Amino acid sequence: MKPAPFDYVAPTALPDAVAALAERPETARVLAGGQSLVLEMHYRRERPALLVDINNVRGLDAITVDGDALRVGALARHRAFETPSVAPGALGRLLSRVSPFIAHPPVRARGTMAGSLAWANPASEWCATAVALDAAIELTGPAGTRTMVAGDYFLGPFRTARQPDEILTSVRLPLLPGPVGEADVVGVGFCEQHRTHASFAQVAVVAVLALRRGVITGARLGLAGAADRPMRAHDAERHLVGRDAEPDVFTRAAELTVAAAAPLPEPHAGVEYRRNAIGVLVRRALTQAREDSEVNGERRAER
Repeated sequence: MKPAPFDYVAPTALPDAVAALAERPETARVLAGGQSLVLEMHYRRERPALLVDINNVRGLDAITVDGDALRVGALARHRAFETPSVAPGALGRLLSRVSPFIAHPPVRARGTMAGSLAWANPASEWCATAVALDAAIELTGPAGTRTMVAGDYFLGPFRTARQPDEILTSVRLPLLPGPVGEADVVGVGFCEQHRTHASFAQVAVVAVLALRRGVITGARLGLAGAADRPMRAHDAERHLVGRDAEPDVFTRAAELTVAAAAPLPEPHAGVEYRRNAIGVLVRRALTQAREDSEVNGERRAER
């Protein structure tokens, strides 16, 4: 199959891109990495009348530390997050753990984090990460720029609160540890179950733990493949805080996460399979986070 006929513009400034999209918002699509959109156009499941290519817009590929957050521009490619140095401390370690699970190297070289959030596949690793971290999503349209918390932005499978005339221009990820004490050490974990190498995640779990002398002082759990949108495991997080980072505590957190999950069936992963995978991966990701905190706590003590 080949795409249906469409018009194409490639503006070099953001106001021009916004204006082009606003001319035909209901039938236009924004092209950044194109790793999902172009494939759907080839199958003719997407038939945009206009493609607004933002790859020539200056400045949208920047990744910068902005106060207490990492600001990721709309054109920052997946591969930029493969090394921990992309962000200070625990956030850099987390992003570098997630990135290699995204498709193949050619896809990571072209696809973008912002594009993943705009597409909103429930299996997306970046969507689960954004929800886990309470990322702020910046949307720019004819009326100006507004910001949404990731938990409010995702509405369902491939559905978001972005309006048809808006462009997702950046994502702000809070630098970890966030609102915890100076004595806390932060650890991160990421686990994923997929059918074959580079397949979409059947289930993925993002875990962040802040610990003080072995007691959990803060917890974040985000999941892909556990519902019709990226899921935050709030009940499990509340259970973890104030308790020792021990296997039985992680097991109970996994049980609470499974109870809150509403996974959808797919050809290679039924509902019960996914529920079992959720429980296993939550325990593994939390264990990873505890171990990561131990290693990095030792490094901080050495300094």
